[in-house]
Amino acid sequence: MALIKTVRGIQPAFGNNCYLADNATIVGDVVMGDNCSVWFQAVVRGDVHYIRIGNNVNIQDGAIIHCTFETAPTNIGNNVSIAHKAIVHGCTIKDNVLIGMNAVVMDNSVIGENSIIAAGAVVLENTIVEPGSVYAGTPAKKIKDINEELTRHLLTRISKNYIKYASWYREDNP
Repeated sequence: MALIKTVRGIQPAFGNNCYLADNATIVGDVVMGDNCSVWFQAVVRGDVHYIRIGNNVNIQDGAIIHCTFETAPTNIGNNVSIAHKAIVHGCTIKDNVLIGMNAVVMDNSVIGENSIIAAGAVVLENTIVEPGSVYAGTPAKKIKDINEELTRHLLTRISKNYIKYASWYREDNP
């Protein structure tokens, strides 16, 4: 069973049909929408500021979602995939975004809708990622625009697939 902890009198809140892996950790001022999943060894820690997560969001294995005390909350839109071991810290991620494996998104950054942050990228503080673009590197820079087909087939497919994957765990572990 996932570790769900109240901190400073605030308990995490979950929408409908959320899956929390056995060793996921969700702490404090976290509000999660419907059809979300938090996978193995992922940490969502709303102890020093709030974290708001939309619908159809998957936070994959080993990812860390955190914020900065009193200055930088974390806001995550709908249909967002946060890949394995990514760090999302005190930033805003708009709808239909993929944060790649081992990527880091730092305080006060804004990731525009329909965007991809490539695996291993480091989005520095206060960076504004243009909607519909791919950013890569350290520090992350725009490398190309995303076409509609990539948005439909990659971004949408991943968020929908994780809803399906979560259902497998519910079926196998009533």
